[in-house]
Amino acid sequence: MEIQDFITKFASQFDDTDASEFNAETCFSELEEWNSFLALAIMAMIKSEYDVAVTAQEMRDSKTIQDLFNIVKSHV
Repeated sequence: MEIQDFITKFASQFDDTDASEFNAETCFSELEEWNSFLALAIMAMIKSEYDVAVTAQEMRDSKTIQDLFNIVKSHV
């Protein structure tokens, strides 16, 4: 599992935010487009792509894409 692949899949969940805005240090909850529906979409993508069930608390505790990636990686 590579961080760049994770970032690409993460960014694909967003409709209005340019993919160039996403990197490991992106604070995703601060993005204008971020909302609870996107959080659910990200959780579903992680389950589908990595077979990891990220909890709502883990999503809230994650500040950056790297934080979320580390949680997913720890469950794989």
